[in-house]
Amino acid sequence: MATAAFEEIDILEKAKRMLGPDYVPSDDEPYMNEKQQNYFRMLLLEWKKSIHEAAGQTLQSLQDGPIREPDLNDRASSETDWGIELRTRDRQRKLISKIDSALRRIDHGEYGYCEVTGDPIGLRRLIARPVATMTVEAQEAHERREKVSRDD
Repeated sequence: MATAAFEEIDILEKAKRMLGPDYVPSDDEPYMNEKQQNYFRMLLLEWKKSIHEAAGQTLQSLQDGPIREPDLNDRASSETDWGIELRTRDRQRKLISKIDSALRRIDHGEYGYCEVTGDPIGLRRLIARPVATMTVEAQEAHERREKVSRDD
């Protein structure tokens, strides 16, 4: 089984492929114009759809029957794999709420701008992580503050 981060990236890449090569946002055009907003809206919707499909496959696998491995080691391994799979799905459930939040920001004209500084987040960052809410600099500062408060 793929790790959660790799699976998340795979699902995002699948969503990007579903959009096709027709349009990719460019720095040569006005930032967060209607075309870019539509691109990110479609990307987020495809990503959400892909997550739901993966969750449906997991649910179907769980409904197909319990783990019936005769060997205790095989059973333990299968249960560990299922635990990882369920944690991945839980992580994706949380990601869906971030996707919904990003879609709301698009609807309100706030998408693509840092929630801390108000600066543009940047197209490359949004293409890599469409649910980003902060610029790289603001995110790094946030993580430093978080680490300091955790260390206290």
